[in-house]
Amino acid sequence: MADYFEEMGWEPVPLEETERHQTLLMVRSLLDHGFFPDDLLQGERLPPPASKDVVSNLKERMPTAQDESCTICLKPNTEHLEKFMILPCSHEFHGTCILPWLNKTNSCPLCRHELPTDDEEYEERKKYRERQRQHEEELEGLHNSMFG
Repeated sequence: MADYFEEMGWEPVPLEETERHQTLLMVRSLLDHGFFPDDLLQGERLPPPASKDVVSNLKERMPTAQDESCTICLKPNTEHLEKFMILPCSHEFHGTCILPWLNKTNSCPLCRHELPTDDEEYEERKKYRERQRQHEEELEGLHNSMFG
């Protein structure tokens, strides 16, 4: 009976190379789980600011006594003066806290939900990445249905 490596057609890694391989496996795992955005690894630029139209149409609400604080500035909500802006992901922040953030990047600071941008090239890359992700899920589903 063949051992696992022979059955798979693999050769065991020599002991002196295991540390290098473990490092590569760790990096691969981090990549697979989204710890390194693909754009940064490929030398592309950071995400652009959120669309001015989207930012200007964010819902607002006045704070209530039950609101503890803004999760960005962490100031206690004692005066109830500053309006909260509500992002599409339902996270809420003081307007003066979230607007500078959205002028630099297009994502929620808590959950990283991406808002649309005015950058057409970035939006096309985002659609492409989403299509790639869907394709990979379909392939995995097909593989699991055949071998699962």
